[in-house]
Amino acid sequence: MRIAVYPGSFDPVTNGHIDILNKTSKLFDRVIVAVVHNVTKTALFTLEERNHMIKESTKHLENIEVECFNGLLANFLADKNACALIRGLRTVNDFEYEMHMAWYNKIFSPDVETIFVISNSNNIFVSSSGVKEAALLGGDVSSLVPPIVEKGLQQKLTKI
Repeated sequence: MRIAVYPGSFDPVTNGHIDILNKTSKLFDRVIVAVVHNVTKTALFTLEERNHMIKESTKHLENIEVECFNGLLANFLADKNACALIRGLRTVNDFEYEMHMAWYNKIFSPDVETIFVISNSNNIFVSSSGVKEAALLGGDVSSLVPPIVEKGLQQKLTKI
């Protein structure tokens, strides 16, 4: 079985993330979305909320699983017997950062290949941080995120 892992904070999951999952679900027997707590960022959504939103947004894809994890990605990859690590690319800046991370991942997980997947052109500038900022300022982000995320953003904004 060919297992790939798509790690990220997904705070929140965007249509760009779903695009990457739509593409990679066709390439692997199983794709595990690994939702991480990024210690360098303050999250808007809890791990559980992000997990739920990703599951709801990918229920049309039978081979997608969602798990939360902490710690070294290499350990998670080994635990899941993954052969590939999925990374989405939008711009040249993403490529430079992701190449750097791929180098580190290869040191810690030499048997796991990093697969770069390019977003569709309509998602090139969609980012979780941009979506959050636009939503906080009253912008309509419905074309950038799955419906469950739009609803979640609206609920969060009423509490702020």
